Amino acid sequence: MNRDILTESVIAYRDTVLRVALGYMKNIHDAEDIAQNVFMKLYNCEKSFPSKEAEKAWLIRVTINEAKNVLGSAWFRNRGNMNERDEGLIAPGYMNPDDLNVYDYVKTLNPKYRTVIYLYYYEGYSTKEISSILKISQSTVTTQLKRARKQLKDTIEKEEETNEIQGFI
Repeated sequence: MNRDILTESVIAYRDTVLRVALGYMKNIHDAEDIAQNVFMKLYNCEKSFPSKEAEKAWLIRVTINEAKNVLGSAWFRNRGNMNERDEGLIAPGYMNPDDLNVYDYVKTLNPKYRTVIYLYYYEGYSTKEISSILKISQSTVTTQLKRARKQLKDTIEKEEETNEIQGFI
């Protein structure tokens, strides 16, 4: 792949790759490392993509695989917890400020639920497309979306109840 095409792809898909990686890694530094590895794999990839959507789907799949590989590595499991927040993705260009409250709740979900929520609501993929990207059945995607929505609803309602109780104290 030539550098101009790579630069075009990085500009087009960096936010998507970073957000997917962040969904798994939970801190911006690890997510940036994952993104760098993913784009290096794209640069070294000899595969040609029939469309930009196919390239984007490939990048998402590689990002998920790369994140899972890092999470499963002995190095990652044995390193210290840095207690970092992912504030870097809240910077302009990464996240709409109106979405920050919802994003805080989405971050608490299990990674498989965060991924389907992100792909469905933020990237606009259909359940069929998500099933193809994640290599799981469409019914599994639908089930994960349903469970994720329920968890989000329960978490938000619990938070609202807590805020109401604190308001009376």
